Amino acid sequence: MINIDLSSIRNALQSISPYIHKTPLIYSNSFSRMFDAEVYIKAENLQKTGSFKTRGAFNKLMKLKTDKVIAASMGNHAQGVAFAAGCLGIKAKIVMPLNASIVKQEATKGYGAEVVLHGETFGDALNYAISQKDYTFIHAFDDEDIIAGQGTIGLEIANELQDIDVVLVPVGGGGLISGISIAIKNLSPKTEVIGVQTVSATSAHDSYRLKEIVERIPHPTLADGIAVGRVGDKAFGVMQRYVDDILKVSEESIAMSVLLFLERKKLVVEGAGAVPLAALIEQKERFKGKKIVLVVSGGNIDFTLIDRIIHKGLVSSGRIGVFKVIVDDVPGGLHKITGIIAALRGNILNVVHDRLSQDVPIGKTLVIFTVETKGHSHLDEIISAIRESGFSVQ
Repeated sequence: MINIDLSSIRNALQSISPYIHKTPLIYSNSFSRMFDAEVYIKAENLQKTGSFKTRGAFNKLMKLKTDKVIAASMGNHAQGVAFAAGCLGIKAKIVMPLNASIVKQEATKGYGAEVVLHGETFGDALNYAISQKDYTFIHAFDDEDIIAGQGTIGLEIANELQDIDVVLVPVGGGGLISGISIAIKNLSPKTEVIGVQTVSATSAHDSYRLKEIVERIPHPTLADGIAVGRVGDKAFGVMQRYVDDILKVSEESIAMSVLLFLERKKLVVEGAGAVPLAALIEQKERFKGKKIVLVVSGGNIDFTLIDRIIHKGLVSSGRIGVFKVIVDDVPGGLHKITGIIAALRGNILNVVHDRLSQDVPIGKTLVIFTVETKGHSHLDEIISAIRESGFSVQ
């Protein structure tokens, strides 16, 4: 049985307050209008190191009598432990899988930690870190002090905002939602605490439904911060008691959410931090008319991927459409189609000709258009007009 209560979280907040930011709880006019709800953002992407992980790291390390710690992480826990250790004068070694983001590797080194790359998966890195017996191991999520530290977010939310209907929280290993749910349910029992996972990593979701822990191998995902194959034992016990539901969201909705945070709120949010907004996108009717807090867990996005994420978000929202048309391969063959697109105020971003595919008849060419539009209805209008002019559109 886990030994964390509201007093544990209050003590944690008192201990770590000198070292962390009290992040803002931001009311969003644009999201509130978009989803016909009252939407607030708990902006942990503005926390030191760019993630909530700093809270748990400080709460854990301040209680230790050691001068050497080790942790395994895909990135955010790594930076949190490295930063906390540096502030407290403790040597930190961080084990990351070989595919960990280079940006997060370098950031971790920048906080003063030694970084060791080991294994293909987080599980490989975790097992290696645990085996290093001359260091004190700091678990990323399945630790009572870590959970209590993350729970300080729930304490801040409940102290600042009353009559909350729903708090939406990203879930990977379960440390964040465990701490938040203990705080919220003790201070505001009627508030629903709902976890959100990507469809690419569903251990917490499936375990919650089955009422027993099951492992699920994560697939590649934009939400790498919550790509955990097995929910924590301690976290699972808390989730079964306090969490009201866990939802899954698609990669397309996550990409769209990252884009919306950039466009509407001017906030840089990583994929894991964007999943609460993705849940609003996918289940708008469920949350209509409610007072909702989105826990935006981090902002450490890999900027080598952000152009692809933005493009995926634009495609998912219908703002960029890609379609194929077979036309006569003669001078002026494209003129009629480009005229239709221009007349309907579409913006052609790219045109590619393919005359060599097996299914393209001699004398014809397959033309692939990439067009900027106002959204799905505008894109549908353009495609319908092209079809009405006698062309086949894919």
